[in-house]
Amino acid sequence: MSIINEYIESVIQEFDQISTERKAQLEVITEYVKESLANQGIANLILICTHNSRRSHLSQVWTQIAAHHYGISNVFAYSGGTEATAMFPSAGNALKRSGLEIQKLSEENNPVYAIKFDENQPAIIGFSKTYDNPFNPQSNFGAIMTCNHADQNCPIIPGATRISLPFEDPKAFDGTDVQEEKYDERCRQIARELFYAFSLI
Repeated sequence: MSIINEYIESVIQEFDQISTERKAQLEVITEYVKESLANQGIANLILICTHNSRRSHLSQVWTQIAAHHYGISNVFAYSGGTEATAMFPSAGNALKRSGLEIQKLSEENNPVYAIKFDENQPAIIGFSKTYDNPFNPQSNFGAIMTCNHADQNCPIIPGATRISLPFEDPKAFDGTDVQEEKYDERCRQIARELFYAFSLI
């Protein structure tokens, strides 16, 4: 079994670590995806945090992988911020350690990455952008707010159904001895919770 498959199977065994309150938040995503697929035949999700550098990228990737794992077609995950910066290297490193292959496609200050989770599936494209960037859907999407700051400072997102799912920011540990460990913890929590949401569809 490949590293990524082992990682997924171990994450699925951890659903009992998710609190009842948190499960209720995740089930809002479940219901949104179900309704979108039933009514429109497609579910577009934009995972949003302030700088589109850490949590929103991790959430985008695990959303897409979870949908594929459970055989749910026509779910498309994107990410964005209230401002654009760059995907922070430690977020990419955590994804690599989970077994994903990441290829850097450009060298500018805001690089574009191809993130592969299955040799027969298209790569997930990752780069920092605002949530309303033309790369992302402009209407009929679920806006999943992965940080409190973006949730509070972005009161209206045109064309979206808004869903709050904040995660603690691993940025708090940047420059410390436990930086990579904390990014791994957040990466795993995000994977676990999004796999739970999609397991109910």
